[in-house]
Amino acid sequence: MNYHFGRRLAVLLVFAGILLSLDAAYAQQKPSFKVIAFFTGKNDQAHISFVHEANKRLPELGKKNGFSYDSTTNWDNLNAEFLSKYQVVLFLDTRPEKPEQRAAFQKYMENGGGWIGFHFAAFALTPSAFPQNWDWYHDQFLGSGQYKSNTWRPTSAVLKIEAPQSPVFKGLKNTFKASPNEWYRWEKDLKQNPDIQILLSIDPSSFPLGTGPKQHEIWHSGYYPVAWTNKKYKMLYMNMGHNDIDYENKTNKELSFTFDNDAQNQFLVNSILWLANRKK
Repeated sequence: MNYHFGRRLAVLLVFAGILLSLDAAYAQQKPSFKVIAFFTGKNDQAHISFVHEANKRLPELGKKNGFSYDSTTNWDNLNAEFLSKYQVVLFLDTRPEKPEQRAAFQKYMENGGGWIGFHFAAFALTPSAFPQNWDWYHDQFLGSGQYKSNTWRPTSAVLKIEAPQSPVFKGLKNTFKASPNEWYRWEKDLKQNPDIQILLSIDPSSFPLGTGPKQHEIWHSGYYPVAWTNKKYKMLYMNMGHNDIDYENKTNKELSFTFDNDAQNQFLVNSILWLANRKK
């Protein structure tokens, strides 16, 4: 073989190898499924801060973990045609209000769609104070009923893993410390619901939880689920989603960020991957 020809052939083979490596890397990074987040972004500065943070950080997490991320404030996109493009739906702060939006979401979930709701997405009060209640969503789907109380001010908590064999806890220890958050208590006892699997609860080492100034805003004992799934659906609710804000000095300065927490982010990413890939 001619020396120069052999050298050119070697260079071409090296170049071809580089191209194949790049193609393989691209294939690994190409999104395997799509996530869509719905939000309102108008209810409380702490929730707005979380929404802005989520819309910045979730695309980054998606690129690293094989999913694409879109977001919208148009709740009319809760329709069969639009939702058919996505494998996982997120409610970042609120929930749909129109009957046709609610019906489309319920059908999406009953047909095997995936969903994660954060913090305020589960909020509901009694019908007299909150006349647009959604019984299927709060009582059957979430299983929590209405909101009863919360801690204040937003503080970190140690969270206990209640279902260590679940894939949502891959790479995590039995407990981890959450970002500062306003923690909710619910009307219904989720432990008594056979359809509900509690995933995370407040670890007793967190007590007292909250700083007040009102005494009922400080929890000293008790059992408080903060993340769970309804086994009839591909869904997961997590209480996180309320950043700490400087309300006292009226600066509205952000004092904490939900996504500044590697363990909590791992739980979220694991949850998205689990919902996108598991069967109904």
